[in-house]
Amino acid sequence: MHILIVSHTQIPVVTYGGTERVIWDLGQALVENGHRVTYLVATGSVCAFASVIHIDNSIDLRQQIPADVDIVHFHFHPNFDLDQELGRPYIFTEHGNSGENRKLPLNAVFLSANHAERHGSNQFVYNGLDWRHYGSVDFKRSRNYFHFLGKAAWRVKNVSGAIDVALMAGQRLSVLGGDRLNFKRGFRLTLSPKIRFHGMVGGDTKFDLLNGSAGLIFPVRWHEPFGLAVIESMYFGCAVFATPYGALPEIVTPECGTLSSSARTLAEAVKTQNLDPHDCHQRAIECFSAQTMCKNYLLKYEQALTLDWLNPLPPELQPGFKNLPWAA
Repeated sequence: MHILIVSHTQIPVVTYGGTERVIWDLGQALVENGHRVTYLVATGSVCAFASVIHIDNSIDLRQQIPADVDIVHFHFHPNFDLDQELGRPYIFTEHGNSGENRKLPLNAVFLSANHAERHGSNQFVYNGLDWRHYGSVDFKRSRNYFHFLGKAAWRVKNVSGAIDVALMAGQRLSVLGGDRLNFKRGFRLTLSPKIRFHGMVGGDTKFDLLNGSAGLIFPVRWHEPFGLAVIESMYFGCAVFATPYGALPEIVTPECGTLSSSARTLAEAVKTQNLDPHDCHQRAIECFSAQTMCKNYLLKYEQALTLDWLNPLPPELQPGFKNLPWAA
C-alpha cells in the first residue's frame, strides 16, 4: 500500500515535538511493515526512509498528491471539503479539541476513546512512539525530583498547579517546556529554589531529565486528547500525578499513578508514592508503541478503502465539557 502522510509541520522533529514525532514514527513503522510512504510536509523536511514532497502553498494541495497513492492520511484540516472535493480514499486524524459547531470530515479518527466520544464518534487510534529512539532506562539512577512536561505557556496545561503540588509535597520540580516568566499567557513568577525551568528542551537533554525524575506532575485543566508527555514519562519509569480529564484515565492505571482534581490529594500521593517504575515502563512499551499505532491505523486505512465512511455523521465537539474543576 502507498500511503501519503500530509502535515503542515516540518520533519524530523527538532526540539519538543508532538504531531511531528507521531507522524515520523508512524511512517517508519509503516515502511518496516512493507508499505510505501510519502510525506507531503513543510519546506525543509527530509527523511531517509520515505519520499518527501514539500508543500507548495501557491498550488492547490490536491494537485500535489501523487497519482499512485492508495490512501491519503491528513494530520490537519485542509481548506477544502475532504468528503466532497478530494475524490480519493483518505482518513483525517484530529489531534486537538476542535471548536464547537465545527463539523469534521466523515473519515475523522481521534486519539483516544474519550477524545472520540466527546466528538460523537467511536473511531480512535492511540498515539504510539518508537521507543528505540528513547534509549535505555536507568532504573538504578537516583530520582530526587519530579517534572512537568508540556507547553507551560498554555493556561490549560496548568503549570502553576504543578508547582503548587510540588511545593505542597516538599519536592523539587523541573519544568520542561517553559520559562520562568510569560506574562502574556498568565504564567506566574515563582522564586522558590525548588522549581527549575529548562525551557523547550528536546532530544538527549529531555531524555536525561526524564531518566532522573521520580514522576510527572500534570494537573491539566482541559480534556487531554491523548498525552504524549504522559507516555514519554512512563517509558522512563515515572509515575504520573494528574487530573482525571480526557484520555488520562485510559492511559494511567492505578499501578502507574494517581488521578485527582485536588492539589492536596496529588501532593499527598507524591509524598507517599511507592509505585514500581518497571510497571510504568512496561505499560508504555506494551500499549503505546509505534508498531501498535501502525497496526491500528492500517485497520482504519482498510476500512476507508472498503467502506463508505468511518463515521455515519460528521463528528462534532459535543457541548458540556468545559469548566473542569481544580482545587488548589
